[in-house]
Amino acid sequence: MSELVLITISGFDRPGLSAKLIASIEEFSVSILDIGQSVIHDHVNMGMLLEIHSASGETDSASGEANILGNNASAEVVKRLLYKVHELGLQAVFRPIEHSEYEGWVEQQYRAKYIVSLISRRISSQHIASLTSILYQHELNISSITRLSPRMSLTQDPSQHLACVEFTVSGIVKSLDKLKQQLTELSDALQIDVAFQRESMYRKNRRLVCFDMDSTLIEAEVIDELAKRAGVGDRVAAITERAMRGELNFNDSFKERVALLKGLDEQVLADVARTLPITEGAETLITALRHLGYKTAILSGGFTYFGKYLQERLGIDYVYANELDIENGQVTGNVVGTIVDGNEKARLLAMLAQQQNISLEQVVAVGDGANDLPMLSRAGLGVAFKAKPLVKAEAEQAISNVGLDSLLYLIGLPSRKDEGSE
Repeated sequence: MSELVLITISGFDRPGLSAKLIASIEEFSVSILDIGQSVIHDHVNMGMLLEIHSASGETDSASGEANILGNNASAEVVKRLLYKVHELGLQAVFRPIEHSEYEGWVEQQYRAKYIVSLISRRISSQHIASLTSILYQHELNISSITRLSPRMSLTQDPSQHLACVEFTVSGIVKSLDKLKQQLTELSDALQIDVAFQRESMYRKNRRLVCFDMDSTLIEAEVIDELAKRAGVGDRVAAITERAMRGELNFNDSFKERVALLKGLDEQVLADVARTLPITEGAETLITALRHLGYKTAILSGGFTYFGKYLQERLGIDYVYANELDIENGQVTGNVVGTIVDGNEKARLLAMLAQQQNISLEQVVAVGDGANDLPMLSRAGLGVAFKAKPLVKAEAEQAISNVGLDSLLYLIGLPSRKDEGSE
């Protein structure tokens, strides 16, 4: 026979608390069925679910003598813990748990689990209240809340903040479309980003991240910048905008725009490359991914010339884009080889995954335009970054209000590991 006891402990945090608490009962026959701990502003909260066995005749490992606990085992364990809690200056609450209640809790672990990531410059009570209200409407139960972002100084410029709180929830989603619509409306209304993902073995096991280039890794459309230098900026920008909205066939619109660049001096390409504005968070993100062993790729409907420039600057592994034809130091208005359109991006993504010997579930794709949708849908995680409305509506996830480094949170990685108390 055994008794179940749930213990919740709180108080001022310092090194060694867990070690001292557990050591106080290690001589007893106690199984720890569940345990958790968190620290908020030097205040520790710890919970343990203990199964205390009442069988007699145990042998004390230190003395070799029989340790007769009998039916007083639970009382003795609780007493020892109370003494230790008092000695450490903590507070504790003890509650007996029925076996049937525990078994019901065990069954719940087989319910579907989801990860909800709330990302903003600074997280407010309104953000959390609104989000948790939606989760409650859909009968999703929150089992844990974790801060993934580092602690922020009150004196830090708010525009430089990046905060993320991750909720683990479980339950049956009766209408995923309705839930996602509500989360999108919430994101738009409060200018926050909310990601809702099914928890799986792949979420923290991605290995390849594929980026669009223009308006994703850089805050510009290169072809528009070249067109301005060629004196045809308005004409090309209008075609680009319609193509990104999905109103024009990408290949036809691309050829039309490139033809307008005929006669542009090659030196202009170098000048434009040097002034490309790197997207907020891109360097931080790619540096972190490289240190973690991820492979990165640019799959772009733009130009290889600029992709190679970013590859060298950011340390990206692969670049696939369109090759501008240049003769006698001038752009001819033609493209060499196959045009990298939406379907080609999806094909290249699958090819890279095969080369890396990973599944498509382990691939992340990030882009902003309609020609990115095929690769976003093929990747295990597709993210629309500051995207056009059509793309944002179709993509699995969207980031619209913060930098690219927030992608780390979607794959479950904290921006840094906080030091623990033990």
